[in-house]
Amino acid sequence: MTRRPLRAVVVFLVALVALSAGAFAIQQTLYDGPPVQDLTPTTTVADPLPAVAAPVVQPAVSPAVSKASGVPVVDSTWLRRMAKRAGIPEVALRAYARAELMAPRGCGLGWTTLAGIGWVESQHATLGGRTLGVDGHASSPILGPALDGVSFAAIPATPESTRWHGDPDWDHALGPMQFIPSTWETWRSDGDGDGVDDPHDLDDAAYAAARYLCAGGQNLATATGWTGSVLSYNHERVYLDAVHAAASTYADRTA
Repeated sequence: MTRRPLRAVVVFLVALVALSAGAFAIQQTLYDGPPVQDLTPTTTVADPLPAVAAPVVQPAVSPAVSKASGVPVVDSTWLRRMAKRAGIPEVALRAYARAELMAPRGCGLGWTTLAGIGWVESQHATLGGRTLGVDGHASSPILGPALDGVSFAAIPATPESTRWHGDPDWDHALGPMQFIPSTWETWRSDGDGDGVDDPHDLDDAAYAAARYLCAGGQNLATATGWTGSVLSYNHERVYLDAVHAAASTYADRTA
């Protein structure tokens, strides 16, 4: 008498899992551009939204940092294996893993979260058929729409920001992690030790994003800390859900 209800429950659970996987696949297929976000640093988030922290996967590294650059060296064997399992370009995964290793101690930031953001913002700098070079740059610059007050906030360009995006009138979000120029000026970082901080370089942008996410002093290994930090990067619930889905998928693939 109990077998039929039990079988119905199992069928329902299988269907639910398939639906969730299909939804994420559709989200990847339909994504046609990086959302432009307000990256103004915030210390609190009104009406916090519940979310489960993405699992953290710690990368293997060599015992020492590079003497030439001062940045960690991600183990090449680990990098090849994890990139293949995750479905992420090795250059991109190296940037996320290195940024995790350079993040402030106690932050609890995992590379999977950075990879989730990198996917949602620019598909790891491969948006629109671009390719990601070994130097961390996309084959052509990734720019968000003009922040001209029509569909997004109005942020006039400055001579300094124009040199990044080429628009003398309005600012644009920049690069694979989509930093607004004024925010980049605050969080600009050199993630690969080449002496240049460039928002169009995924190595630099990933490290800047790591510093930004950790700036609030929250522990991203907890659900509350992870949720608050990602919402500070972009305040929209749909963005939080998309990053969580991508980060969790990468964590599951590489567990």
